[in-house]
Amino acid sequence: MINRILTPRELLVGGGARHKLAGLLQSLGVQCPLVVTDPTMVKVGHAGEMMDGLTVAGFEAGLFAEVVEDPTDLSVAALVAAATAGGHDGLVALGGGSAIDTAKAAGIALATGEPLSALKVPRIVDIGAMPLVAIPTTAGTGSEVTRAAVITDTGANEKMLILGATALPTAAIVDYELTFTCPFRVTVDTGIDALTHALEALVNRNANPHSDALALSGLALIGAHLETAAREPQNAAAREAVMLGAMQAGLAVSNTSTALIHGMSRPIGAFFHVPHGMSNAMVLPLVTQFSIAAAPAKYAMAARALGLALASVPDAEASLQLVTAFQDLNRRLEVPTPRRFGIEPDRYRELIPEMTRQGIASGTPANNPRVPTPDEIARLYTLAFDGELDPDL
Repeated sequence: MINRILTPRELLVGGGARHKLAGLLQSLGVQCPLVVTDPTMVKVGHAGEMMDGLTVAGFEAGLFAEVVEDPTDLSVAALVAAATAGGHDGLVALGGGSAIDTAKAAGIALATGEPLSALKVPRIVDIGAMPLVAIPTTAGTGSEVTRAAVITDTGANEKMLILGATALPTAAIVDYELTFTCPFRVTVDTGIDALTHALEALVNRNANPHSDALALSGLALIGAHLETAAREPQNAAAREAVMLGAMQAGLAVSNTSTALIHGMSRPIGAFFHVPHGMSNAMVLPLVTQFSIAAAPAKYAMAARALGLALASVPDAEASLQLVTAFQDLNRRLEVPTPRRFGIEPDRYRELIPEMTRQGIASGTPANNPRVPTPDEIARLYTLAFDGELDPDL
């Protein structure tokens, strides 16, 4: 079997790495970069620091600070217009997954000239695009090293998955010092997103030895340090470990794609504006329970990487530790159920058929160890509303 392994051309990893941006852009031949970020990065000073550094280095950089949470086709179109009007030859995405995905999608739209709705899966987009440097300020989405972007189609109220080498950043700067300003809720939600990437890469039907190694390392780092990073935001060792784990999880899942957890979580986010990592966490214990019997050895590997079971414990027993561990993690990190988040029960039930359709259409449930039927996904949505497990499993 031949595995296709994709990574950015260059990764600069470590505290202070952000200060190497100017040299990196020069090596990529970029002369007129556009920094893509959000108002929060302007407020906390990260965007200003970056723009000052580029000015000192002689760049005529532009700033687009209109990224929105859960980016849409409309917000991407605004960036495309700004990049075109300014004659920019490269993009620098500074922020969380929203900023990076916005820049990815804009680069793809500029390269193809097509609407984003024509580029979503099952199409794979593998063409050249302008250089993109991704600089994450959260430890979780892994978007800085993945070949995927998620953008909401405002007309269809659907989160579109755009996949392909064109969505892979040219380079990434992974500097954990940028996460010191990350608040508790963002740290938790993005961290659980990263944990989910590592888990889904490990148990994925597309898994390979390369992705397994990265996924296991990511699980170990995130599992051991996420809670400390969330509760002690200035703890450099914890922040660095989670940032590294999130990057490794991103590299792993970029080479496998996601699975059922992400397939179910995207529609919850699209319809009810639940943060992506939180919607993953909402279904994490239940989907794990649903899937374990199809891949007990892989789930046991995950349990051991998270420190939940010794190597001497049989796989079936070790794997079952994950379900209660994920429930406990959600409780400790204050992850609400859909009901507690404030989602109206009747509206949720009404949308289960459409959420099921969208989840299947994304293609990712087919990567799950246990591939669900539409009726099974609908049942999982029903149980997830109150955070219940399946009593029949």
